[in-house]
Amino acid sequence: MAMVAQQHMDGSNRSIDKHMEVGKYARYTAEQVEALERVYAECPKPSSLRRQQLIRECPILANIESKQIKVWFQNRRCREKQRKESCRLQSVNRKLSAMNKLLMEENDRLQKQVSQLVSENGHMTQQLHSASGPTGDVSCESAVTTPQRSLRDASSPAGLLSIAEGILAEFLSKATGTAVDWVQMPGMKPGPGSVGIFAISQHCGGVAARACGLVSLEPTKILEILKDRTSWYRDCRSLEIFTMFPAGNGGTIELLYMQTYAPMTLVPAHDFWTLRYTTTLDNGSLVVCERSLSGSGAALNGSSASQFIRAEMLPSGYLIRPCEGGGSIIHIVDHLNLQAWNVPEVLRPLYESSKFLAQKMTIAALRYIKQIANDSSGEMVHAIDRQPAVLRTFSHRLSRGFNDAVNGFSDDGWSLLTCNEIEDVVFTIRSPKNLSATQSNNSLFGSVLCAKASMLLQNAPPAMLVRFLREHRSEWADFTIDAYVASALKNAYIYPGMRPTRFTGSHIAVQLGHTIEHEEKLEVVRLEGQLLSHEDALVSRDIHLLQMCSGIDEDGVGACAELIFATIDEMFPDDAPLLPSGFRIIPLEQKSDIFPSDETFDSTSRSRAGLTMSSNSTSSLSTRCSSRSVLTIAFQFPFESSLQENVTVMARQYVRSVISSVQRVAMAISPAPTRTKLCLASPEDQTLAHWICQSYRYHIGAELLKVESESSVDVLKALWQLPDAILCCSLKAAPVYTFANQSGLDMLETCLVSLQDIMIDKIFDDSGRKALFSEFPTIMQQGFVNLPGGICISTMGRQASYKHLVVWKVFCNEEINVHCLAFSFINWCFV
Repeated sequence: MAMVAQQHMDGSNRSIDKHMEVGKYARYTAEQVEALERVYAECPKPSSLRRQQLIRECPILANIESKQIKVWFQNRRCREKQRKESCRLQSVNRKLSAMNKLLMEENDRLQKQVSQLVSENGHMTQQLHSASGPTGDVSCESAVTTPQRSLRDASSPAGLLSIAEGILAEFLSKATGTAVDWVQMPGMKPGPGSVGIFAISQHCGGVAARACGLVSLEPTKILEILKDRTSWYRDCRSLEIFTMFPAGNGGTIELLYMQTYAPMTLVPAHDFWTLRYTTTLDNGSLVVCERSLSGSGAALNGSSASQFIRAEMLPSGYLIRPCEGGGSIIHIVDHLNLQAWNVPEVLRPLYESSKFLAQKMTIAALRYIKQIANDSSGEMVHAIDRQPAVLRTFSHRLSRGFNDAVNGFSDDGWSLLTCNEIEDVVFTIRSPKNLSATQSNNSLFGSVLCAKASMLLQNAPPAMLVRFLREHRSEWADFTIDAYVASALKNAYIYPGMRPTRFTGSHIAVQLGHTIEHEEKLEVVRLEGQLLSHEDALVSRDIHLLQMCSGIDEDGVGACAELIFATIDEMFPDDAPLLPSGFRIIPLEQKSDIFPSDETFDSTSRSRAGLTMSSNSTSSLSTRCSSRSVLTIAFQFPFESSLQENVTVMARQYVRSVISSVQRVAMAISPAPTRTKLCLASPEDQTLAHWICQSYRYHIGAELLKVESESSVDVLKALWQLPDAILCCSLKAAPVYTFANQSGLDMLETCLVSLQDIMIDKIFDDSGRKALFSEFPTIMQQGFVNLPGGICISTMGRQASYKHLVVWKVFCNEEINVHCLAFSFINWCFV
């Protein structure tokens, strides 16, 4: 037994000795390491043949075996991997430390805000219990809005410096203090993977947004980027420095004039006359703050300035602090008053939405800086060897060209095309002779016709609609029109019909690049087509489009969705001429406080419309009301002067066809409307239903409803489920609808909350409106009237026919006081 154990031990020792002999450690001289490093730089993983060749060609490696060299390369690759991982972990640790510092500062700010609110609450409680003390104004607006200094104060450098110091103090109180009641941007929670921390204002004068984040760029580089607002702010048309001079503390003061684009055809563009102050704080932070000056200012282009409405910029700007180990922490504040009273009432929520400002300006600035930082570090990979700066320029040119087409400013050479009839599509023409010297690139297309329109969409998700338009181009586009525009690149101007072409259905997209959060994509789209003539049957007629798609993330609260494209040559250069067309869909913010708890009966009948909703119904109702959006379409068509009339007819037919297709798609993808369910009804709801039925019986001499029970709940339920559309209209200077049963809501394609936004005359066509207004004295004197059938129009633009219309006065107190007018649309249906 001992002999067997001894033999086994001897065998094990021989095996270990053999293994150590094969894999023994070799010490390398400095010359050998240098030679191996040179090979490693060329080939980190050489093959066995390459190692043998290395030993033969390099005499200093002759005493080293091939297996030992193999081990050296394995260890070298492992050390390189560990080094990269160590660098990555150090970078992540620095970012997390900076983000932790940022979050701690944000937490301190929130604690100060809570303390301030508690103090203000105690002060207000004390004032309410005091019989003599006046109530103080503790609103956010009074805290952040100060009277603007007159132009007399800005007449000297000392006066301007005084204004600048005041702007700086107000900006810092917003960026790091509690001057504004900031709340977290919905749907954008901070975290390690997020771009930054975003907040919007609440109960504040104007609209305001705030962002802070960590950027791996030096403060001076960030300062340079942000001050060049035209490079990253897509809605900035021009930014001109009127005057600039140094401040006494080493900073600079500038007087700026800025013009911004209107996002759609239904609203005016804005301009700003501001003072911008750049300085360095004691802690080394860089600050750029800005605010509007009072007075008309000095627009450098007086003719174009007449097309703008002056807006106000409240103290805004950028605070940039250097981080230990590199990078910067940046705070961005934007605070504007966009004069919402200048736009149609239905679009005012857009100009009163801090979410829209945050997406278009504040978040866009931080994302742009992050994009440049990523491109500089080489983390982003782009296709077809295009430089990141070139791709950003392409996206910027597409967006700017589309904005130019939508706005049609006269100093860009655009003029309105006069029409004999009322057009739902607006046509403008740009002539080459009207172009300025800076627009020489656009002169390559000759004259250009732009057809554009804006319309309201309801219950159509913008992100989903743009995704459909991008992925199913054949559902709305005409290949012959694309071929016509493509021919303009070669100055051929092949008018549709001259060379018949068909679209094969192939739609291939090659992505060029995307932003860091994939919220915007740039791609080249190839449309395959063939000529239908026999002699050219095999000739390819492919068309290439440069296309930008943004806002297709359904979680982007307040973000607009865009699909903008331009025809390009197959091998398009970096300075290729672009003539963008496309779509822009902007969501309108939903109404808040759908059902206030302290409303009177009159407001109850107006907003609750005689019903109390269940929680599920209320949720679905608010979803339907929040899905309203504005669609803007703009298509550009180059043409020769001899073809202007033909191209105008073609453009009118094509754009109307596109609008019709998009509306059909919007209706198809919209969620199925959830019918509002009746739950518990308040006494006021039941009283309103009783008044409607009682007044109908009094005037007409017949029963409106057939109910077995006379209980108020049964009457209200029967009225709600009546197949005829019942609407109630207020008797005021500007009458609006205040009540509708389920059939009435279906006919108008609206919801209870939006009902009050509909004017009485907007749902009738011309003949129905004339018939109603001519019989109005009869209604007020006789109490009711019977009108013939006609056509009414829903909020979605669809026509509904009705066979008979009954209008009667609804009394609220024994035939004495008139509460409203009631309408009954009998036997209605969509056309």
